[in-house]
Amino acid sequence: MKIGVISDTHGDRRSIERAVARVGTTDFWLHAGDHGQDSRSLVELTGLPVVSVTGNCDGRTEAKPDEFLEFEGYRIWLTHGHRNHVREGHADLLFWARKYEVQAVIYGHTHIPEVHWEQDLLIFNPGSASRPRGGFPASCGLLIVSSQIITPQLIEL
Repeated sequence: MKIGVISDTHGDRRSIERAVARVGTTDFWLHAGDHGQDSRSLVELTGLPVVSVTGNCDGRTEAKPDEFLEFEGYRIWLTHGHRNHVREGHADLLFWARKYEVQAVIYGHTHIPEVHWEQDLLIFNPGSASRPRGGFPASCGLLIVSSQIITPQLIEL
């Protein structure tokens, strides 16, 4: 199963279009907040299921702050990360990930792409599709999930 992952689009539809084109064929999309309502654009462009969470810039939205999903036996926690102090590190994410018994955490907020393994736990930030920081290019991500392994990829836009 291929899952497109995007975050921090901030209403920039062109960045979403670029991400969809660069990622290619997927089965599902995840949006890690800051304009989670941009998930509507993802649905329009792909016709695929999209799950999004609310970020610190989203204001009133129907999206929840956290979503828990399962793909091919892997439990994934999707969150924006601002409530977990991700700018200061992974400690809070790690604490809750262990408590929630997930195998992967997907977050945004920092606008900085990251693939980090903490033993068997994947911590994945696709970066920002529209407003990158830290000298990184605009980016999104792809998760390839099978019953045996979850493989993250960062994709430059």
